[in-house]
Amino acid sequence: MQITACRAYHGQCVGRSVLRMPDGKSVFKVYYISVIGRDTPERFEWARSPRRQPDFEAAFLAGGYEGVGFVLAFPHVTKIFRFSPTAETIVDVREFHTEGMRPMDCSRGDGFHEFACLAEAAIAADEYDAWARAKTVEEYLVSRSQKADFPVASNTKLDAYWQGAR
Repeated sequence: MQITACRAYHGQCVGRSVLRMPDGKSVFKVYYISVIGRDTPERFEWARSPRRQPDFEAAFLAGGYEGVGFVLAFPHVTKIFRFSPTAETIVDVREFHTEGMRPMDCSRGDGFHEFACLAEAAIAADEYDAWARAKTVEEYLVSRSQKADFPVASNTKLDAYWQGAR
């Protein structure tokens, strides 16, 4: 297996909102996530990005997205997670470049597809749990993940392990 260097990761939830779509039925909880401490903070941190959360919300509302679910919005990438209309016990996901909400392909080499970074995975777990516990959509919509800080202790352990395993 070829290991590629990974940048350090420390995610932080810097905002939350709920967007009820113009169709009157679709609704998404939005979590704004910044990745702090990188060399290009304007790309990864909402506070230093040229993109603004109100502009994101206006673009999202105009995007015609359907369903019920949640959104993880970083300044550079946005993922929409929705409870599948074909099997609501499954979560579907789509990825977009936040700027312009252009589709993005998060496929990785050798047939794998990116699921989530730590912030996305932790919030997705809370959201999935809230969905499973709720008896109605409105009950689900009341809950919010309270997780806000997502530090990764080491971004080189897989490489160290793989190199040492030979």
